[in-house]
Amino acid sequence: MQKLWQDNIIFAEKLRKQLHAHPELSWQEKNTASLVRNQLDELDIPWRACADTGTVALLNEEAKGTAIALRGDMDALPIDEQTGKEWQSVNHGCMHACGHDGHTATLLATARWLKQFEKELPQPVVLIFQPAEEGFHGAREMIKDGALENVGEIYGWHNWPALPYGTIACPDNIVMCGNGTFSMKFKGRGGHASQPELCADPLLAASAVNVALQQIVSRRIAPQATAVISVTQIHGGTAPTVIPEEATLSGSIRVPDEATRRLINKHITDVATQTAAAYGVECIVEHDMRYQATINHKAQATYGREVWQSLYGEQTLNHGQALPIMASEDFSYYLQAIPGAFALIGSDDGEGHNVSCHSPHYDFNDRLIADVCRWFCQLAGLTDQSLPKHSIPKQ
Repeated sequence: MQKLWQDNIIFAEKLRKQLHAHPELSWQEKNTASLVRNQLDELDIPWRACADTGTVALLNEEAKGTAIALRGDMDALPIDEQTGKEWQSVNHGCMHACGHDGHTATLLATARWLKQFEKELPQPVVLIFQPAEEGFHGAREMIKDGALENVGEIYGWHNWPALPYGTIACPDNIVMCGNGTFSMKFKGRGGHASQPELCADPLLAASAVNVALQQIVSRRIAPQATAVISVTQIHGGTAPTVIPEEATLSGSIRVPDEATRRLINKHITDVATQTAAAYGVECIVEHDMRYQATINHKAQATYGREVWQSLYGEQTLNHGQALPIMASEDFSYYLQAIPGAFALIGSDDGEGHNVSCHSPHYDFNDRLIADVCRWFCQLAGLTDQSLPKHSIPKQ
């Protein structure tokens, strides 16, 4: 059994590097979907396409009762990779900078192992290979296309470089915040840079709004609330000697709940429009809701922690991370639909795997494939007799 397991993990690690070298952006995961489906065909695991590039596979379908679902996301980000790895992306401007290559490889490794012991599973198991997590609502579209039919509970995970290797953050409540974006158009009066008194400078107004927005969380939101406002883009102007007619500003918010979202969005609109007016500039604000907070269900979160702890030791619960983290996940859609849990699992092993997600220098820690595969298999109902011996992850 040990050799069979090791062969499976080695295969998954090679597959992960192949996926990493050929990343695809959200809703463009055609080749990734083909790779996943070919692997499922080789394993004789039935599957169907879901939400175009997504795939839903089913194991032990003759078993009675509702299924347990395990999810892996597949899409990459519009980033130029700078890792210098042998498996660095060959697709210019596209990179697996969040570890979805590792998530997909881990779920395929899980599929291979569960297939070996399919008749020992106590219920059907659904494997969800999801596209378009990176801000494009892939989970929502998978649900619309029936990914959760006959599914009673769901589990997912994300590698997290800020946590010590092998630790798990899987709280009974909120684990990741909701997010949204805002955009502003400043309409002023342009003219010659030498005659600012004849102009209404939209860049000056945008700069003032940028500073004013930083006071919302510190002065308009209760200190006990968890929230972030980040301005990430300011654009305007065509030449050094021209005060432009228009400028734009945009950014992102992170919120723990919808009441805080509504409050922050109102403050953003009020502060922006009124500050701009003080400079004689009109400001039009638009808000775009992206994902709601990822909120675990207590029973499933407890089970997820207990299984991980039974595998790797009690110390793995000591992650030291303040929760919720301010990043967001569209796994929230699944948890709004059915019970389930989402876990952050530490990847920082002291060997360079502490580079944050969405960095051009990030690379997934392949050691996690075996650990999470084993966790997934036990969540799905396999016993210790169907899994090889293991060691406690390094701290």
